[in-house]
Amino acid sequence: MSVTATLHRRRRRLGIAAGVSLLALAASGCSGLGRTAVGPVTYTTEREAVVQVNSPSVRGCHRIAPAGAHEIENGTLVDIVLYPTRDCTGEGTAYVATRFSDVTPPGSVWRSYSFVH
Repeated sequence: MSVTATLHRRRRRLGIAAGVSLLALAASGCSGLGRTAVGPVTYTTEREAVVQVNSPSVRGCHRIAPAGAHEIENGTLVDIVLYPTRDCTGEGTAYVATRFSDVTPPGSVWRSYSFVH
């Protein structure tokens, strides 16, 4: 085996390894961008309006209509937490698993939600 053939093979292996490493790095770096909770979050407001949000982002706090919601259905593939405040903070939260719903007692409403991810 010649020295030239050995060098060529070594360079090729290094090139393949570098390419695979860069591809894996790029894929892992972008995996969290733009992730959505596939499916709808549907809620009924205190004024009996039905609102449906399709595939919302899994990141951040999502505000519910100003009137608040008394019934929420999680039709997404990700669990959610409901909050009585507009900024996803405070006590009195409710955990709603995927494909389940929640109904508040009379006089109380949900004002925001976030995803568990």
